[in-house]
Amino acid sequence: MTRASAAGEAATDLLRLRKRRASPNPAAYRPLDHGLHGIRVWRVFTGIVEELGTIAARDGSRLRISASTVLDGSGLGASIAVNGCCLTLVASGADWWEAEVSDETYSRTNLADARAGDRVNLERPMALGERLGGHIVLGHVDGVGTVVNPAPDLRIRIPAHLMRYLVEKGSVTVDGISLTAFNLGPDTFDVAVIPHTADVTTLGVRRAGDRVNIEMDVLAKHIERLIEPHKA
Repeated sequence: MTRASAAGEAATDLLRLRKRRASPNPAAYRPLDHGLHGIRVWRVFTGIVEELGTIAARDGSRLRISASTVLDGSGLGASIAVNGCCLTLVASGADWWEAEVSDETYSRTNLADARAGDRVNLERPMALGERLGGHIVLGHVDGVGTVVNPAPDLRIRIPAHLMRYLVEKGSVTVDGISLTAFNLGPDTFDVAVIPHTADVTTLGVRRAGDRVNIEMDVLAKHIERLIEPHKA
């Protein structure tokens, strides 16, 4: 490939990425198999919930979700985060979509608790050039936490080994929502939930004892991985 053709291909990819959420054409949303200059583009989220969907049905591995906003531009194979868990669209209609959920995903997330009528947080991947309103979220759940205190003075208990990735006023994802943690304990952290967040996410209906998906800040995990070989 010549330098000119490589530059042209990169420009085309960049234009397609920038049009993801603005274009009504589903083809503009097709995931890239490669990134600019051959660097793979990973699908990432921001933890800013776009829509509250509703579980319409669960039939074995097949999960059907009623939604509208996240269907805009989401074709077959598109990624959509459900309570912070990245799932792949395998079928859709005018106001619903379906995903195949593996036993592994059910066992490691609160999607195992999903019942018809439950509300779920939904988000499409961000596109290059968009504002990063929350923080970088991969849609890979690290563990399941438990609500100790509901919003607005939210307190979450998580597996103690995950607490090392949290710092005071640091970012954490709860059910796909980018939040700021404080008042860190041995296995708990607090979040001050504003009324708007409670209204537009599942935090408004979460009660003590409910299970929530937790994703820790990926930057903290990368730093830990980098310094491990240098530990005494």
